[in-house]
Amino acid sequence: MDGGFVPVAAAEARIGPNAITQLVAVLDRVEGRALRDQVMAAAGVAVPDPALGMIPEADAAAVHLALRMAVPERAEGLLRLAGLATGSYILRHRIPRVAQWVIRALPAPLGARVLAGAIARHAWTFAGSGAFRIAGWRPLVFEVAGNPLVAGLRGDHPMCHWHAAVFERLFARLVWKGCVVREVACAAAGDGACRFEVLPHA
Repeated sequence: MDGGFVPVAAAEARIGPNAITQLVAVLDRVEGRALRDQVMAAAGVAVPDPALGMIPEADAAAVHLALRMAVPERAEGLLRLAGLATGSYILRHRIPRVAQWVIRALPAPLGARVLAGAIARHAWTFAGSGAFRIAGWRPLVFEVAGNPLVAGLRGDHPMCHWHAAVFERLFARLVWKGCVVREVACAAAGDGACRFEVLPHA
């Protein structure tokens, strides 16, 4: 383990714009502009300009909540698609190709450690005011305490589909082709933190 939760103070309650922009792209592609406009209007949030950098985490949380309210039966699948798209964006624009090549060339357990370390160093971009830690290595486990994207939500099952999909896309492309990420605990389901298991195979 890497020593405990790391507070993401540098983010100052902000989060990366992909938490909204990739969801907007998915809604436009899968559902159509009408639902996208409905969700954004209900959230009271404008589509952010990625060039302007980090956005208030409250805006992302409001958009995710508005989606859950608008189409509760489809929201989880749409959030998963947005998370996968976010992972693809990170691979295209945030992880240098040389670094990707190095991770792929390493034995999988070592590559997983390198990628997990990079994720931990950049946790402020997806955890906002929450705190991220690597909670275990066999299996690889991530935890986010105080996840702002599910703050205030209550349900009978884990709800962090966006986060799980981001992790899954990164590890599936760089470490384990058949990787599956399962959220096994969630603050929205009454647990102390949102907990993700990164499994080499389904």
